[in-house]
Amino acid sequence: MTLRRLLLAPFAWLYGAVLMVRHALYDAGLVKSARPAVPTIAIGNLALGGTGKTPMLELVLRTLEGRAPLATLSRGYGRSGTDFHEVRMEDSAQRSGDEPVQVKRKFPEARVFVGADRVGAIARIEQQVSGVKAIVLDDALQHRRLNAGLNVLLTTWQRPWFRDVLLPAGRLRDLRSRRVCAQIVVVTKCPSLPTEEEMERWRERLGLAPHQHLFFAGIEYDDSKAQQVSAGDEGQSATPGLLLFTGIADPEPLIQHLSRRAHVEHIAFPDHHPFTTSELARLAARFGTFAPGPKTLVTTEKDAARLGPLTGTPLEGLPLETIGMRAVILNEPERFADLIKHHVATHPAHR
Repeated sequence: MTLRRLLLAPFAWLYGAVLMVRHALYDAGLVKSARPAVPTIAIGNLALGGTGKTPMLELVLRTLEGRAPLATLSRGYGRSGTDFHEVRMEDSAQRSGDEPVQVKRKFPEARVFVGADRVGAIARIEQQVSGVKAIVLDDALQHRRLNAGLNVLLTTWQRPWFRDVLLPAGRLRDLRSRRVCAQIVVVTKCPSLPTEEEMERWRERLGLAPHQHLFFAGIEYDDSKAQQVSAGDEGQSATPGLLLFTGIADPEPLIQHLSRRAHVEHIAFPDHHPFTTSELARLAARFGTFAPGPKTLVTTEKDAARLGPLTGTPLEGLPLETIGMRAVILNEPERFADLIKHHVATHPAHR
């Protein structure tokens, strides 16, 4: 045990006691939870951000392609306000949150909503989206007032919940025992497909029951897209220098991916960080000096949603590319897809 964990352990025990009482009240039925009539798929985790919830939500949307209309719901972290709101293509991250804006731009046919009150928001979605086939919820595991029909629980290969402890000593925001609520558990950010023996060891260490489905997911990166091309540049991305800037929870996989292509310098900001003009000016200044010869600014789709229009900003005129990522199921992807589709197709609302 590290010194930090040892010193903060009493606070983690107190936090754990509060969580135990809260969950006991719900489990005993003393505090009520609601099961929506519409099929709901909740994607969550036990730890703080960085497990890949939004890429998993996008994977579920791709899996359910053709079953329109579909809706998504999240709190819209980082936006101003907690009101219920349908995200539009032209929305800013300040209005709707960076991840909902990203999802709407990638899946324009989906109805994307934000709202802090998940139960109330779902009721309003059912009213506004006639015949909605499913609502996919981002980060809803801790919302006990909502009893989702299908829970997909994520943990990372690098820091699974069995190696972690509760806040503030660790990064767990919920009890390990809450794993029992999940029908599907996905270990994300796997470097490769584990062997059968490794999968079985993971199942044992995660403490899963026989009926819980365990999957392993990796990351695939899309080809980078030129968001802005400098004068005289034709948008070619074969450059020796990449200045990467991110405001995401875990940029390391992206850094490793880009380092195979070119020399990378990374400038990190906190997750969901709203970029200021002075910070963009410092990025522009660093871009001018960090490498000789051809070079490009690179950021993620999530960060690009927070940048907004570049006209009139310090980054105007600089070559900027955005790169997207997607989650891919490494073991039995067809079975994962079948579980998602079966939940929606056989839901009582659709019988």
